Amino acid sequence: MKNLNLQTKAQNTWCPGCFNFVILWAFQEAIRELIKERKLQKKNLVVVTGIGCHGKIYDYLDLNGFYTLHGRVIPTAVGIKLGNPELTVVGFGGDGDTFAEGIAHFLHACNTNPDITMLVHDNQVFALTTGQMTPTTEKEYKGPSSPEGKKTNPINPITLALAAGASFVARSSATHKQHLKRILKEAIVHKGFSFVDILQPCITFHNTAPYLSKRIYDLKKERYNPRNFDLAFQKALEWNYSLDQKSRIPIGIFYKKRRETFEEGFFQLKKPWYQVQRKVNYRKLFHH
Repeated sequence: MKNLNLQTKAQNTWCPGCFNFVILWAFQEAIRELIKERKLQKKNLVVVTGIGCHGKIYDYLDLNGFYTLHGRVIPTAVGIKLGNPELTVVGFGGDGDTFAEGIAHFLHACNTNPDITMLVHDNQVFALTTGQMTPTTEKEYKGPSSPEGKKTNPINPITLALAAGASFVARSSATHKQHLKRILKEAIVHKGFSFVDILQPCITFHNTAPYLSKRIYDLKKERYNPRNFDLAFQKALEWNYSLDQKSRIPIGIFYKKRRETFEEGFFQLKKPWYQVQRKVNYRKLFHH
């Protein structure tokens, strides 16, 4: 199959050694394997990216795509899916992109369950603009926008997604590339809103790699049941995105449940408006 590795000729401008390279590799491998397994077609795959270091992934994927505004990945992806429900739509966002400007879209997507996948490159800073704090940045972090230290606790995207009703909630890490590839494959084939928070150390402004490597563990190796919502919430609370030295950080699928998607309940898609035959009684219409 032509260009199955999904490479482009664009010159890569990420920082040397950036963990975005791992996310790119994992996504390309996941798509390549899904195509070989006949679970999707390359021509039907669309990626949507926001603004930030993550957004450059658009340039390095030989796929249909849309480069959108900051915080607007999800509504754009939903619009594409509604325009053609046969497409497989995958969004890429950053933690600032998704959980700051885009937080309302994120929560509504969790609740309404559109059949799209949302992958968040979560390095806990605005890396493209040199390291300002984001909603997932740990308390007391000192950066360009918080020189005296961040004064609030980080939000927990996993608990947010669960509370809002997402049907697929997972976390992986760019420090664990094979795990990441597996999670991406499962997220993409899930029917409904799939959210994957990808822990991604920023080696330039927020290098959490040493911290993560000592604390991450795989839920799957503990015979975890991702269909148990209460247990999912319990596991999500194990780590609050601070850099507490005593924390354990679970990665894997926290929760997975098949429920009606937004498109399945969207009556306009059952028979598109432009296919409906209408007979208008103009006499009656003008009489009133």
